[in-house]
Amino acid sequence: MVAATNFFHVDHLSVQIYQSEADMAKDVAAIVRKYLQSVLEKQETAAVLLATGNSQLKFLDALIALGGVDWSRIILFHLDEYLGITADHPASFRRYLRELVEKRVMPQQFHYIEGDTLQPLAECDRYTKLLQAQPIDLCFLGIGENGHLAFNDPSVANFQDPYSIKLVKLDPLNRQQQVNTGQFPDIDSVPGYAFTVTLPLICAARKILCLAPTQRKAEIVKQMLQGPVSVNCPASILRQQPQATLFLDSHSASLLDF
Repeated sequence: MVAATNFFHVDHLSVQIYQSEADMAKDVAAIVRKYLQSVLEKQETAAVLLATGNSQLKFLDALIALGGVDWSRIILFHLDEYLGITADHPASFRRYLRELVEKRVMPQQFHYIEGDTLQPLAECDRYTKLLQAQPIDLCFLGIGENGHLAFNDPSVANFQDPYSIKLVKLDPLNRQQQVNTGQFPDIDSVPGYAFTVTLPLICAARKILCLAPTQRKAEIVKQMLQGPVSVNCPASILRQQPQATLFLDSHSASLLDF
């Protein structure tokens, strides 16, 4: 296990900083393995809510390579999906998770959000019932450059959201971020709407692990930890979650005044 170089709390949120993203990925993988093993000692299955994006890549590789998780007892969900793109679209989160996770670990079940549905409100209802059928034991998160968690952008984030999953319009900064990370060739190619699991559903998870490495995240990490808890930075809600840990590398933590 690779030790964090710094550890502290901001309100109720635990924060761990590592020298590199690779060190962070290895340590989080070890933490996840130990936690899932402990959950499966107490119950038959564990429900895990997965994030996507570049922040998860090294971690997912490290977790799968580490072994020691009985994936046949794991039920997987994911946080979000674009509306109107097929499951084999290069930017589809279903494709990302099928290739990077499902095909490699063969979980008991993987419940996907059907982004190309012709009835998006019915899809919200279907996925809500699946999410509510079993408490989420573990939720992985990344942080968007506008502070979003999943597709809870500042313009649509609601700390008291009555829904478990909803359809939202993506703001321009979010859509540009998808271009910046290489998911789409230009902003006009990015879908205007997406499904997202809501902030209360995320915060109801029994354990939350948020990974936010690289210099691109430094400014929003500073705002998240040193600004007010507000929907203007949706990720700041994690400061009210004692079951949550934020993992940073030296680059994403570089602007912090701690």
